Amino acid sequence: MNAHVNDPAVIRDLLTTRAPWAVVGLSDNPDRTAYGIALFLQRELGMRIIPIHPRASTVHGAPGFATLHDVPDGTVVKVVDFFVNSTRVGAVVDEAIAEKDRLGIQAIWLQLGVIDEAAAQRAEAAGLAVVMDTCPKIEFPRLMPGDGSNAVTD
Repeated sequence: MNAHVNDPAVIRDLLTTRAPWAVVGLSDNPDRTAYGIALFLQRELGMRIIPIHPRASTVHGAPGFATLHDVPDGTVVKVVDFFVNSTRVGAVVDEAIAEKDRLGIQAIWLQLGVIDEAAAQRAEAAGLAVVMDTCPKIEFPRLMPGDGSNAVTD
C-alpha cells in the first residue's frame, strides 16, 4: 500500500471555494479542537458547517446531526472533515462513501494526526478527493503569500 500524498491543488480548491463542510466529531465543547477549527472554517473561510456528533448539538448556530446518514436529503455537503481517532475513522469514511451521491460529497479531510491509509484508498477509489493528516488552519496561510504567515518575528 502506497502512502497517501496530499495534493496542494485539492487543498487550495477546498479552502478557497465556499461550500458546506460536515465536521465529524464537532460538539458544543469549546475545549475541543474541532470547536475552534469549525469556527475558523465558518468565520474566516465562509464555509457553512454541519456538526456531526452523537449528541447532535447545535454548534456555532448550525444544527447538528448524529451521523452523516441523519443529514436530510437535499442537503449538500462538499467536504467531510474528520475529528475522529485514527482507529475509528475508517468506519466513518465508509459512511461518507455510502452517502457520497445523496449528499454530493466530493472530498474528505482527515485532521492532523488522523491517519488511515486504507480508508484514504477506499475514498479515492470511490472518486473522493482526500486530504489527510493536516488541518485547514495550518494549510490556509500557506496558500496566501504575503499575509504575514511567513514573517520572521525574532
